Amino acid sequence: MQIIQATKNQLQIIQELAYKIWPDTYGEILSKEQLDYMLGNFYAIPALEEQMDNGHVFLLIKEDETFLGFASYELNCKNTGKTKLHKIYVLPQTQGKGIGKLLLNEVENRAKEGSDSHLFLNVNKYNNAQEFYKAKGFELAYEEVIDIGRGYVMDDYVMEKRLS
Repeated sequence: MQIIQATKNQLQIIQELAYKIWPDTYGEILSKEQLDYMLGNFYAIPALEEQMDNGHVFLLIKEDETFLGFASYELNCKNTGKTKLHKIYVLPQTQGKGIGKLLLNEVENRAKEGSDSHLFLNVNKYNNAQEFYKAKGFELAYEEVIDIGRGYVMDDYVMEKRLS
């Protein structure tokens, strides 16, 4: 498997992966309307370009020529000395095969290279992925409700891990 840093020319790959992954990940947590709204807002190509322009680094993981997932992170998020893991998703049929772990390890290594002290992320309170993060050394820092418009919110835990 190979992890590459995505360019703007590869944002469509990220968008396509999100549209394949999100219904499985959030289908039982969010209404179809909210799911569609969030995908449209967060994964439209102009939105992804803006994220990139604002310091989000996107990684793609592939095996041979098949893309299996992606992650995005931001070093020194809001000048905190901490890296934020904004996104990490792998195709449903590949979950449990260590692909998410590979992506997470790559982000952790880049955060350490950037001299950040912690890695943190938001995870939906009802997303089973929080067990994955706990197993990887993340701890609950606090809860956060984020208004994303149209009466929708993201009801999250913020989890954090000290980098050694």
